[in-house]
Amino acid sequence: MTAANEAKAILQRLGVAEAAWGGVMPTRSPIDGSSAGTLVATADLDAVVARSARAFHAWKRVPAPRRGELVRLLGEELRASKDDLARLVTLEAGKIVSEGLGEVQEMIDVCDFAVGLSRQLYGLTLPSERPGHHMRETWQPLGPVLVISAFNFPVAVWAWNASLALVCGDPVIWKPSEKTPLTALATQAVLDRALARFGDAPEGLSQVVIGGHDTGQTLAADVRIPLVSATGSTRMGRAVAQTVAARLGRSLLELGGNNAMIVAPSADLDMAVRAVAFSAVGTCGQRCTSLRRLLVHDSIADGLIERLAKAYATQPVGDPREDGVLVGPLIDEASAQGFETALRQAVEQGGEIVVGGDRVDRDGCYVRPAIVRMPAQTAVVEHETFAPILYVMTWSDFDEAVAMQNAVPQGLSSCVFTDSVREAEAFLSAWGSDCGIANVNIGPSGAEIGGAFGGEKDTGGGRESGSDAWKAYMRRQTQTVNFSSDLPLAQGVKFDV
Repeated sequence: MTAANEAKAILQRLGVAEAAWGGVMPTRSPIDGSSAGTLVATADLDAVVARSARAFHAWKRVPAPRRGELVRLLGEELRASKDDLARLVTLEAGKIVSEGLGEVQEMIDVCDFAVGLSRQLYGLTLPSERPGHHMRETWQPLGPVLVISAFNFPVAVWAWNASLALVCGDPVIWKPSEKTPLTALATQAVLDRALARFGDAPEGLSQVVIGGHDTGQTLAADVRIPLVSATGSTRMGRAVAQTVAARLGRSLLELGGNNAMIVAPSADLDMAVRAVAFSAVGTCGQRCTSLRRLLVHDSIADGLIERLAKAYATQPVGDPREDGVLVGPLIDEASAQGFETALRQAVEQGGEIVVGGDRVDRDGCYVRPAIVRMPAQTAVVEHETFAPILYVMTWSDFDEAVAMQNAVPQGLSSCVFTDSVREAEAFLSAWGSDCGIANVNIGPSGAEIGGAFGGEKDTGGGRESGSDAWKAYMRRQTQTVNFSSDLPLAQGVKFDV
């Protein structure tokens, strides 16, 4: 069965309406290039936003723990549909089976987190300088949230945003990547089951919008949407940020990453090899947290590169539905051409391809992950190529290694492999890694939902998922109550009339 036909059968089981089909938006599986058909693009964006605005007025009046009940039911429905939805992620995004299952589990986990959060949207009690007064800080629902998601995590990123937004009192409008719209429609169908069980949610609480770049820009410009959460390339994020800033809205940006691993002489090299293999090769190098730069002490570089070359040579590349396959396809031909262009530029800039770098002759866009030894951190290394290319460079001084890691425009994830407490703590210090995520003896990829996820510099500065990321979806209000019979002014100001 073609990937597209299998996807369509899953969509029917999950209850995606037939009305979604027969439009002009093409669908395509990266596994074999097959198409499930064309989708109807959303025409009336104004009506979508109007429904979301009406839903907000009703939803913000619902107590937060009750809002959490909807997210609890969503988690239950995701558990019931996990296998089908995970399979659809594999078919549409090209992830291997375990990664598709892991992505849906991530959705379930963040639902659990958000349910607990619905009873902990805490504020502060503040001392007042005025007698007979008290002050407090509270967090209130913000309004409709636009979620623009990328193809590489077609459902998990929505769940990070939507589960928190819903418990915070905000409706959600989802504009998925035009490369992975089917998983969005399927997820909405799963949420519709939870909404039916919930019983009294307002119409328009969650909507999926099908369209391309222009659709996202139109929605981002709408003043009725106070928060736009966008995941994707730095180029896309800049366009969205400028559009939202022009109307003084808020942006939550999760953009490019150019993540590095520093390997010190004391490192456990068995662990390092395993960490490199997953971080650089997993999802065919198409994670924002994929490992792209390996910075190795010059005393161990030759041996480590030799071990990695052997590991790479045995990585099974092929149909991600098949048992044993670890490397599926790139998402499309443009990505494959970007892979080839970057390798050509790396060689022109003095690099040596150690292993991989060639196309696999089969339907779909399959490549063999590449290791490239570079003489320095050249222009191509500083650019994020969304493909499985690992650039290897050497260092002799630890401070030099940290400086190399930080000397790129992106600042998402980072890691060091060392058994030295001093090196580990220096890496985590204020003068160490400048990234939003910093790990010791763990690769840069595969973050848990409990920590806030995001990065600095060209990564956009946004934070999603755990910790206090929920505050991005709410508005802060400082409240002062006078329970005395006097009216003193702050700072001792006198104004008697």
